[in-house]
This record gives sequence, structure tokens and C-alpha cells, in this order.
Amino acid sequence: MSDPTRTRRGPYAKSAERRQQIVEQAYRAFATRGYHGSSLREIAAASGISLSNLQHHFATKEELLVAVLARRDEQGGEIIAGPAGLPFREHIIAQAKANEGIPGLIALYSILSAEAVTPEHPGHTYFAERYDDLRSEYEAEFIVLRERGRLRSGVQPALAATTVVALWEGAQLQWLYAPDRVAAGDALRAYLELVIVPEADAS
Repeated sequence: MSDPTRTRRGPYAKSAERRQQIVEQAYRAFATRGYHGSSLREIAAASGISLSNLQHHFATKEELLVAVLARRDEQGGEIIAGPAGLPFREHIIAQAKANEGIPGLIALYSILSAEAVTPEHPGHTYFAERYDDLRSEYEAEFIVLRERGRLRSGVQPALAATTVVALWEGAQLQWLYAPDRVAAGDALRAYLELVIVPEADAS
């Protein structure tokens, strides 16, 4: 007697695998040619399927972009932390280093974030909200450091948060051009050492 559960799972698993394959090919295309420079037809061809088959899974390129950005977030969150999590400074330095080890992640982010500056771009809201979230998150971390006496005098948490975001992305962009000479983690470490007082010296 056949297992009806297995029968139902077969097509579903195959469909999920196909969607993942399409997202991976779109990821590569967007990271190489950007959103506007890529087409569903070429992504379908790279996936070994027809355009109509691709559109069965993703009706529009906008839907596919959403799936690619979700995959980017999933990959970007995969760093190893200690049992209680890493402190703020160590966390972002570790994340920066991890990003450089994920093929295409930095190129994808750099290209799409630049394209999405225009309000009509389908990724505009995603990046606008992401920047807001990052600045808010980092500002809160700097406020905590200030309360603990670990933020140097005169450093404004909001401005420091904006600087971290700008420095990180600028260093990653330079890394794309000179990966043997630039490391975002090193740039972040140098800046944070300037604004954060070592725990042993905190009053």
C-alpha cells in the first residue's frame, strides 16, 4: 500500500527545489548585471526551464527580487556567535568578515542598493527600511555603551550609527575592487576603537 503523504510531498518538494534553483540563478544575474540589466527570460534559460515555467513560480520579476532579497538576508544572518551572542563591536566585525566569504552577497547588495535609490525601483522600500533599521539598531547600541561609560566624550550615538553604516558599505564596495587590499572588518575595527572605550578603561 502506497504512502499518501509521500505522494503529496513529492511534487511539493520538486516545486520547492525548482523555486530555489530559480532564486539562485536570479541571485547570480542580479549580482552581475543588476535588476534592470537582467531579464526573466535569461534567468529562465540559466535555470534550464522555459519562461512560462519560471512564471509559474514567480509571476513577475518584482516577485523574484523579493525572493532574492530574502535569500540575501538569510545568508547575511548566518554568522557564528558565542553562547550568549557576540558584543556589538565583535558582532559587526564578524559579520563583515563573514559577508566577504559568501559568493556574490556583497556584489548583489552593492548593485541593488545603488539601483534602488530611485523611488520607482521595486527594491526602494526594502533598502530604505533596512537603512532605517540599521541606524536605529546601532544608535541603540551606542547609547548603551554611553550609559556604561564606554563611549568616548563628544561621540553622538546617532551620528556614530550613520558612520558605521556608511563605512561598512563603502569598505565593502572598495573590497569588490581590491579584495587583496581592503577588508571591511578591519576598517570597522579601526573606527570602533576610536569611539569605544575599552572595558578595562571605562569609569
